[in-house]
Amino acid sequence: MHEEIVMAGTGGQGIMIMGQLLAHAAMSEGKHVVWFPSYGPEARGGTADCTVIISSDEIGSPISSNPDTLIGMHQFLFDRFQPNVKPGGKVIINSSLVDSTSARTDVDTLEVPANTVAEEMGNVRSANMIVLGAYVQSTGIVSIDSLVASLPEVLPPHRHKLIPINEKALCRGAELAAR
Repeated sequence: MHEEIVMAGTGGQGIMIMGQLLAHAAMSEGKHVVWFPSYGPEARGGTADCTVIISSDEIGSPISSNPDTLIGMHQFLFDRFQPNVKPGGKVIINSSLVDSTSARTDVDTLEVPANTVAEEMGNVRSANMIVLGAYVQSTGIVSIDSLVASLPEVLPPHRHKLIPINEKALCRGAELAAR
């Protein structure tokens, strides 16, 4: 097993936390992992993307020029990264912010209205966890339980009060993908 995932959005969308949480969950399951962040110069609103590579074998490079999966949280970065996804790969789209009409036909596309669902749940900032839950449910790369168990390890102590919200969002995303 070898899976390369690019998560792409803007600063403030929780892209790095998504990647760290997925990487931690995979490590807790005994898999080899690389997390490679990339930031734009702005703190909020600038570009933010990260690559997570999960493998049953050692990983030779943290760079992925043709990822298996793209998680697109914002239109600009979705448009930038989606041409690089391997044919037959997977694209997860935050359909609240990304227009899927430009999505390729040679990849499996999953549209998740993450911002809309997060607003309905009462916390728009949990959109990232909804998308991550949908990705994990649709691929089985790690278990939802591993993601939930990793929350206290990945979130800083002053954010631990948000663990129940994030857990609900992960589970809601998994429900959306199971349909």
